[in-house]
Amino acid sequence: MKRFTLPDLGEGLQEAEIVDWHVAVGDQVTGEQPLVSVETDKAVVEVPSPHDGRVAKLHAKAGDIVAVGAPLVDFDHEGAADSGTVVGTMPKGEVRIDEAAEPARSGGAKVKATPAVRALARKLGVDLGAIDASGAKGQITADDVKRVAELLAGIEPPEPLRGVRRVMAQKMAQSHDEVAPATIHDEADVDAWPKGTDVTARLVRAVVAGCRAEPALNAWYDSAAASRRVLGKIDLGIAVDTEDGLFVPILRDVGGRGADDLRRGLQAMKKDVEARGVPPEEMRGATLTLSNFGTFGAGRFAALVVLPPQVAIIGAGRIAPQVAAIEGKPAVRRMLPLSLTFDHRVVSGGEAARFLAAVIGDLGRPN
Repeated sequence: MKRFTLPDLGEGLQEAEIVDWHVAVGDQVTGEQPLVSVETDKAVVEVPSPHDGRVAKLHAKAGDIVAVGAPLVDFDHEGAADSGTVVGTMPKGEVRIDEAAEPARSGGAKVKATPAVRALARKLGVDLGAIDASGAKGQITADDVKRVAELLAGIEPPEPLRGVRRVMAQKMAQSHDEVAPATIHDEADVDAWPKGTDVTARLVRAVVAGCRAEPALNAWYDSAAASRRVLGKIDLGIAVDTEDGLFVPILRDVGGRGADDLRRGLQAMKKDVEARGVPPEEMRGATLTLSNFGTFGAGRFAALVVLPPQVAIIGAGRIAPQVAAIEGKPAVRRMLPLSLTFDHRVVSGGEAARFLAAVIGDLGRPN
C-alpha cells in the first residue's frame, strides 16, 4: 500500500479545496493520469497520479479543505514510490484543516460565557463570537444567545467560505494585518478620447507612464526583513469581479508590449476568467494592481486594498460629465475619477503624487 499526499502547489500555498475526483476506489490508474481537481489561489489545478496502481482509498471528498502533505489517495501497488508529481514536491505530514474554530471576537479576543450559556449556544446553533454581550465585563448571557437565535430563525445556516471567496478573505486579512494604507484621489480629463476608446487598455498604458515617472510604486516589500525591491518589469494585476468573488489575473510585461498586443491580452484574460481557465502561474507575481471598478456602473472614488508584497493599487471610477475650469471658464467635460492607495511604510506621499500626476497626464492625451 502506497500513500499519495497533496503536493506542494507552489508560491507558499498551504491548502487546497477538493473540487472533483476523476477516479474512484478500485480504478486502475497510470502515471500522470489526472486524479483530482483542486482549487487554490483562485485557480483550479489538476493533480496527476505519481505512478501506476489501483486506487484503494480516497481520503477526502469534494468540498473538503486539505493541507499540503495531507493524504489524498492510497494505492495498491508494489514497489511504487510517492516521490513527486508535475505540480511540485510533497512535504511529509498528515495535517487536515478543520474549518470549525473556537468562538472568538474579531481580532482574536476570547469570548466570555459560562458553560451553560455555551451549551445553549450550541443547542440553538448560535456563534458566540458574533454576539454583542450585555452582561457585566463583556459576559454573554443566555438572553443574548436567545435574542440572536430569534434573529437567525428562518435564515439559512452559515456556510464556510470556499474557493475564490476563501482566498479573497485570506488576502484581505493579510493586507489588513500588514499594510499601512494611504489613499489620494484626483480626476483625469478624458473629453478628448475618441468614441469607442478601450478604457482598460488606456488605463494600462497610463499605469506604465506612472511607473516610468515614479518606479517606486512598481515594487515588492518584505515586511519581515524591512526590505524593498523596485522591479523593472511591470506585471500588472487586473482586478476582475465575478459572481464567485474577485479574480486578479496578471497581464505580463505591460511596459514592453504594444497597444494591439495589450488589447489581445486583455481579451484573452477576460475569456479565461469567464471560463475559470486562468492558469495558476498567471495569478501569481503581480507587481502592481489595477481595478477598473467604474465599469460596474457606479462609484467615483474608493479606498482600495493593497495586496502584499505589492505596495500600490490604482482604481478607476465611473466616467461622467463634470463642470471643470477650462482656460478660466466653466465647461462640461468627461472626467475619469482615480484613486491610488499605497503602502505608506514604503511609498512616500510625494512618490504617490508624482505617479498619479503621470497617470493623469497620459490619460489626458486624445489617443
